[in-house]
Amino acid sequence: MSDIIRLLPDSVANQIAAGEVIQRPASVIKELVENAIDAGARHIDVLVVDAGKTSIQVIDDGKGMSETDARLSFERHATSKIREAADLFALHTMGFRGEALASIAAVAQVELRTRMEEEELGTMLTVAGSKVENQEAVSCPKGSSFNVKNLFFNVPARRKFLKSNQTELSNILTEFERIVLVNPAVSFTLRHNDSELFNLPELQLRQRIMGVFGKKLNQELLSLNVDTTMVCVSGFVGKPETARKKGARQYFFVNGRYMRHPYFHKAVMDAYEHLVPVGEQVSYFIYLEVDPAHIDVNIHPTKTEIKFENEQAIWQILAAAVKETLGKFNAVPSIDFDTEGMPDIPAFDTSPYKGIQPPKTTYNPEYNPFNTSASPPSSYSSSGKDWEKLYAGLERQTSSQHASSDEVNYGTDGFAIADAPSSLYDQVENTSVVEKSGQHYQFKGRFILTSVKSGLMIIDQQRAHIRILYDRYMDQITRRQGVSQGMLFPDIVQFPLSEVVILQEIMEDLSFLGFELTDLGGGNYAINGIPAGIDGLNPIELIQNMVHTALEKAGKVKEEIQSILALTLAKAAAIVSGQVLTHEEMTGLVDELFAVSTPNYTPDGKTVLAVISEDELEKLFK
Repeated sequence: MSDIIRLLPDSVANQIAAGEVIQRPASVIKELVENAIDAGARHIDVLVVDAGKTSIQVIDDGKGMSETDARLSFERHATSKIREAADLFALHTMGFRGEALASIAAVAQVELRTRMEEEELGTMLTVAGSKVENQEAVSCPKGSSFNVKNLFFNVPARRKFLKSNQTELSNILTEFERIVLVNPAVSFTLRHNDSELFNLPELQLRQRIMGVFGKKLNQELLSLNVDTTMVCVSGFVGKPETARKKGARQYFFVNGRYMRHPYFHKAVMDAYEHLVPVGEQVSYFIYLEVDPAHIDVNIHPTKTEIKFENEQAIWQILAAAVKETLGKFNAVPSIDFDTEGMPDIPAFDTSPYKGIQPPKTTYNPEYNPFNTSASPPSSYSSSGKDWEKLYAGLERQTSSQHASSDEVNYGTDGFAIADAPSSLYDQVENTSVVEKSGQHYQFKGRFILTSVKSGLMIIDQQRAHIRILYDRYMDQITRRQGVSQGMLFPDIVQFPLSEVVILQEIMEDLSFLGFELTDLGGGNYAINGIPAGIDGLNPIELIQNMVHTALEKAGKVKEEIQSILALTLAKAAAIVSGQVLTHEEMTGLVDELFAVSTPNYTPDGKTVLAVISEDELEKLFK
């Protein structure tokens, strides 16, 4: 029997490694920029064409590489960061595995120009599909310049699954933000298709955060700083009143490296318990400094997941640090008086009120409230003389209210009944009222009960309204005939650049829904018009939620984006659970529900109505 196990060629092994390390253009930028930072760069330029699909260029002013190092850098597991296994637990650099350049070169065409400061000439190296095509001496500035072209040119299946340019650019901006937030001492620029998106000079950390997310965030953050022998915690956390359902900026960094850590996230949110509504999030930028020997960053190909040796202890320190910050910076409102400039408060002067007697009350010590046969004393009847006049006409008013067929009566069991009998006795006795044509009952302000041929139908009023509004908004997008309602005083909404590209992608669909937005520059947009019929909603939060939802569920198919926008708007504009409806409103809602194509389920698959058959009802009373 012949042997069947063989060693893979280096080119195939590199492509497999690239599948783990290089997932999209943003991964290329992450690896190249981190290498530039490790090389001691003080200024880094990133130039992107067609969201990285055509080319990605990263230029730095670091220490550069020699001719030999430039050639070795594209070999697998060739690294200057570690020499032995023990070095894995003493890492102070971003990259260390030696897989990044080899993985990039396996799936793209790469040109490298690099020169060390003490050298007169640099080196130019061209690699495509793991094969070195050219190497020569050239004149170039100090540092390194990587130009990555035609990503996944030799892996068509991988290239086909890349998202739209807007989505890939959003991923690039997200990755770029994670790097610049932890390296404020390095200046960065980012250009896309000859348009400058970021120009971040060397600044303090707080100013760097403002440069990325806008100056408005400065008013939302509280400083965090706790130093212990186990961990040093610094950064910023959001004020409780800035909590939001979507779009919170939440970042964890450890030893200068971005990480995701749900366990530590829970520690932060536990500190906000009872301070923010359930389901809402606050922004935070938390930086942890830990002894590298007590963490393991080598558990994930992209190094975004990190294992801590003392997770539970750090959890407690982190939660206590956030609670201390919230208390120290008066997250709970309090009154602070300036005692030095406090005006004198005069004492209460009683002289104008001399001679005025306080009112006196009288009571009958012999009155027994349990003696129903005895009438109150004459002193009481005289003090309440002609009290019957206060209730004159009440009987006539009550009768007229019961006679009105448009009013809704409320039973003690939570039902809101339209056209119901005038007395509770009649409601109990009239057992056939459910089958009366045109009757609708509302239970607990949530469900509408109505009779059908097969039995009793129960409709969730909020989900029914979502179903109706969704179809209406989708029809407006399809016909491009959204009705807009102008705003007397336009609101201003601000987005970071990573979300601006998503907003621009859905801008046309927003206009079809009825939104009118004007670009003011710098990620600021004026809301000049909103869809008709959504009065009472916050347009800023509504647009932010729509953008964040589109960002989370972004897809290539435009119809999918349109569906997301219509559903988000429908959920925001639908009647709330617990809202009491009149008979006309219930009738209109039921009629509109059964006019849509699929009344049984909401667009996201939730049940709208259920029917209890007559047989099932009879079984309940056997």
